[in-house]
Amino acid sequence: MMLTLDSLKIDSKKVTESICEFTKEFIRKAGAKGVVIGISGGVDSSTTAALMVRALGRNNVLGLLLPEEGVTPKEDLDDARELVNLLGIRWEEIEISTIVKRYLDLLPKAKDVLAEGNLKPRIRMTILYYYANSLNYLVAGSGDRSELLIGYFTKYGDGGVDFLPIGRLFKTQVRQLGLYLGIPEKIARKPSSPRLWKGHLAERELGISYEEIDLILHALFDLNLSAMEASKQTGLSKDKVLMVLRMYERSQHKREMPPLAPISLEQEGGKQDDRRNIRHP
Repeated sequence: MMLTLDSLKIDSKKVTESICEFTKEFIRKAGAKGVVIGISGGVDSSTTAALMVRALGRNNVLGLLLPEEGVTPKEDLDDARELVNLLGIRWEEIEISTIVKRYLDLLPKAKDVLAEGNLKPRIRMTILYYYANSLNYLVAGSGDRSELLIGYFTKYGDGGVDFLPIGRLFKTQVRQLGLYLGIPEKIARKPSSPRLWKGHLAERELGISYEEIDLILHALFDLNLSAMEASKQTGLSKDKVLMVLRMYERSQHKREMPPLAPISLEQEGGKQDDRRNIRHP
């Protein structure tokens, strides 16, 4: 039987309950008072913000709108403002183009547009953590499973967070969940973009739609199919399947802690080993 997007339907009520319970416990264990989240006006951050409100209450969620003049479309900023007002959370807006310009004035001109583009989510990350540290909050990330598996995020930028509430949901599943949570349809169905430069759209850069990406990832990782089998089951070309697989393989370093050089030092009283099962009295 051919795989279709119906294969990715979720029970939104159960998913919401699970994420909210996880969030409450994670925040409690960390001794934090709430969460801060960057609000872009897109489906991922909007859905994550709605989940945080359900889990922690609107008074314990701070939304930060961090647009860049000349890059962030007015539509995105309007949607972000509408979203935070709809949720009733505290929010602040900081326009980052002055900060970006100051960095670029001090740095040599990059040969690759991506180097300059990735600077922006890293600037946003530092602002999010400034507020989080000031308030004893944690930073709630809005990366989804699709982006995580293909590495479509900036390392130590939008990937620099404390936890990922929607990190086990594919992009198409996040859209389902967002609609269930009452996110405006125009946001839930809006084409995704990290807005690293003017006119930047995710699917245009990737060369493949998220619907296709999600089916391929589901086939490869959930059903454990080979590339050839995944192509047959999804009806998508083998070239597209291999392209997604290459994205996954090349971005492995983004999903792991920095590796330690494999040296062996025998300490007095035992061998060096940073793994430990901590027992509380």
